[in-house]
This record gives sequence, structure tokens and C-alpha cells, in this order.
Amino acid sequence: MPSSTSHIAIVGAGIGGLAAALRLAHSGAKVSVFEQHSTPGGKMRTVPSAAGPVDAGPTVLTMKPVFDSLFTDIGERLEDHVTLTKEPLLARHYWSDGTTLDLMANQSDSIANVAAAFGKRAASEFERFSARAARLFDAFDVPMMHAGNPSALSLTARVLRHPSLIRDMAPHQTLAGSLATQFREPKLAQLFGRYATYVGGRPDASPAILSLIWHAEAQGVWHVDGGMHRLAQAMEQLAIKLGVTFHYDTPVTALEPDAVLVEGARIAVDQTLFNGDPNALTTGALGEHAKNAVSSDATAPRSLSAYVHAFAAKAAGVDLAPHTVFFGDSSDGEFLPLSEGRMPHDPTLYICSQDRFGGRQPTGDERFEIILNGPPAQHPTTPSEKERQQCQTLVFSRLKAFGLTFTPKPNPGTLTMPAEFAQMFPASNGSLYGRSPHGLMAAFKRPTARTRMKGLYLVGGGAHPGAGVPMATLSAKHAVEAMLHDQTSTSTSPQAATRGGMSTASATTASAPSRSSAS
Repeated sequence: MPSSTSHIAIVGAGIGGLAAALRLAHSGAKVSVFEQHSTPGGKMRTVPSAAGPVDAGPTVLTMKPVFDSLFTDIGERLEDHVTLTKEPLLARHYWSDGTTLDLMANQSDSIANVAAAFGKRAASEFERFSARAARLFDAFDVPMMHAGNPSALSLTARVLRHPSLIRDMAPHQTLAGSLATQFREPKLAQLFGRYATYVGGRPDASPAILSLIWHAEAQGVWHVDGGMHRLAQAMEQLAIKLGVTFHYDTPVTALEPDAVLVEGARIAVDQTLFNGDPNALTTGALGEHAKNAVSSDATAPRSLSAYVHAFAAKAAGVDLAPHTVFFGDSSDGEFLPLSEGRMPHDPTLYICSQDRFGGRQPTGDERFEIILNGPPAQHPTTPSEKERQQCQTLVFSRLKAFGLTFTPKPNPGTLTMPAEFAQMFPASNGSLYGRSPHGLMAAFKRPTARTRMKGLYLVGGGAHPGAGVPMATLSAKHAVEAMLHDQTSTSTSPQAATRGGMSTASATTASAPSRSSAS
């Protein structure tokens, strides 16, 4: 337990910072949260529209037990603060040749839908793939996601005790390569390959173990009544009730071992929890003291970004579900340009129809979020009107080819581009998931809660166990456990302070829930 005089600064009011604030305040600490934006939530943001606030970040919540545990641990009940409803339809998928597939929360229904769309052989392959994803998730959930300092050695030992996992992991294959061997139907390989983008990666460069994301999603997706931002608001309100102080429109300019610098003032603290992209530390954006807090390979190379439209309109021509995916005709048309730092020319587009949750069928204007994967931005500059118009034309021409139109047609001002995300989240390059998941060992390089700088800890999607709303919430538990332990410990070993990383397994499950590149 912290002393009654312990003062902890949290830099950033994203979902990880909010969860940590709840846990720290419940433990008895004095907590001050400093946020450069005017509202809580971080990437869980909204933008205004004629139909009300539109979610412009994460759009779906999975792994509900993570949130149940957070509230239970602080003596509260989740259902007393937000209303979550489980969706029977996970996502609807369209291809340009007219093929349609609904994946359902009920596994039997999904199998039947796959059989109807692609035949009995494809349904059998889907069943085997689902079982494989479940085995991987079950094998790595506790020792990776729920471990504050996962060990590659302990993971290896676990796999050696269960050698059948090696075949399931396909350690020498990319996700795209593994799916090509599991599905003879290319459309199914394409569908499950896009799960790599949930953690900011490309299927042709991400490890095969990312297939376990499917199991995280198949366990259920929930929508938050009032929109995803309502969860952040509820957590903020509860934190205030517990005594947390929030300072909005207040950027922190530097971090020191025993202080944070805010608007020229030096505020003494006992510990600091950084809820931002760890790349801001390594680039020196938060001062010289924090520059070596994490290693450079913990933050680079960077993950994908996104082009995000958020607007209100009437939709016509296509039967939209709350979550709908329109696939491109060629993976090369999306992922080759992304690998070269360019906007895709044949993209897959995801649409969240926020007002269709719970089976609702709006008759007037409704709220939409459209996401197109994008490369990280090289510089946080304002996009040119030509670039903005190019993306606008690409997205809505592509949807019109599927028969989907919007009235009124959204204007380019409804679009947020990678360079603008780079401006919103300092030193991020617009990458919405922190470090790239590419490569078999990439996930082990993600930093854990402790850093090399005394008194400085990490929380959020850039830290273990990865990006996405549930994972950032889990990272808060790991961070708070480390902070409280170190407060009562006589010393912290350098080995513990520099040890970091996570498994590929934990990284993947992290982003599956968000189904959004702005997680």
C-alpha cells in the first residue's frame, strides 16, 4: 500500500491511464492526471456530427471479463456505470463478386454461414482453424497477457511441454502464409489475414500466431450504450469520486525521476506513470532524463496508421450491419503500398454503423465511422487538400462500386489522416498501435511497465500486453502492481527495471477487440 503522502502523476487520460487512476486511487494514493486534450479517452475519441457524437476510434469491445475484473477489484460493478450489450452478429463481410458472409457469436451459425457461402469443405477448414485459434489463445492467455513480465524462456518451456503447440504456432510462417495452408478458399484467408491490422501489422509480415485474435473476437463483442467514449467518461467520473484530480488541456513537457514539468512549473511526485507512446521518450520529446528510459528497439519500427472518416448521413444500397467489411480485390493492392509508405489503391474498408447496434434500423441520419489502413506518417504536418481529396475519392468511389451511397456525401473535413494522428499523439508518427508486430520476436521487444528511469512506469497500448482497449486496461493492472511493489521494496534490481517485452500471443489478442486502427 502507498503511504498517505504518496503523490503519483499519470501523464495521459487514455483508457490505460484511466484504469490505472482507478486502481491507484483505490489503493490510497494521491493521483493527478495530466492530459493535453480537453476530454478523457485518448484514442477512444468522438467527433461532432448532425446526429450527435460519432465514435472516431475503437468501435467494439471484447474480453469483457477484463473490465469486470477492473471494477470488481476497486469494489464496484461495471454494470452500475455503463451498459454493455452483446452483439449476435460479429461482422458482415462483402466481396466485389457478390459473396457475403456473416460471422456470428454462435459458432454453429458461423459454420453454417461459411458452408452456405463457400461449401462444406470450407466449413470444415473454418472449424479446424477456430479450434486452432482457441488452443493458442488458451495456451498464452495467462502466461502472457496476464503476466506483468512475461518471459521468453518460460514460454519456450511451456511449448516444449506441449509440443503440439509448435504446429499451431507455425513459428516460421507469416500469418498470410499460414492461412494459405489452412484455407483453400482465398476469401477466407483474406478475411482472417486482416486480423493482423488489429495490431497495426500486415498479414504478409506478421507472425502466424496472430490467428488467435479470431478466438478473442469469437468469444463475443459488446457495444457500449452511448458509444465507446461513454466508457472513458464513466471511468473518469468514478476516478473523480475516488479523489483523482484531472488537469485537461495541460501538456507535460518533461519527465524527471521525481517530478513532472507542466507549463513551466515543476511538480514534485513520488512516481510517474506515462500513458503515451513510448516513442515520445526515446525521441527526447519529454526531456533528457527520460530519453533512455526504454530501448529504441522497443518503439521501432512503427505500426500502421489509418485514414478515418466519421460523419452522419443516410445510407442506401447495401444492407449494413453494425460492423461491415468491404474487401479489396487484391491483397497486393492494399499491403504492397502500405509496405512502401503509400496509401493503398485497392483497400479493404471497415464501416461501423454506430446507430445499428442492438438490431436498430435508423430511418434518418445515422452515425458512421469508416476506416482505411494507412502507413505511419513521416512528419506530423497538415495534409494537403490534394491528399485529403484523393483519400475521399478513393473511399467513396470504392463503396459506390459495391452499391453503397451516402446522402449527403461526406465532405473531406470528416477525414482524419495519419499525419493528423501524429499531431494528436506526440512522437507517434501517427502509428496507432506503437511498435510494429512484424517478425517472430517483435512482440518480446515491447516494453513492460518498469523503465530504466527511476520512478517512471508505462501504461497503455504501447506497453505490454499491447494495443486495444482490453489490453490497455490489463496494462494498467501490471503497471500498478509494479508501482505499489516498488514503493514498499527497499530496492529495484536493474534487471527488473530493464526487462520488457511480450509474446506475439498477447499482442494479437490486444487489438482484436478494437476492430479499429484508432485503438
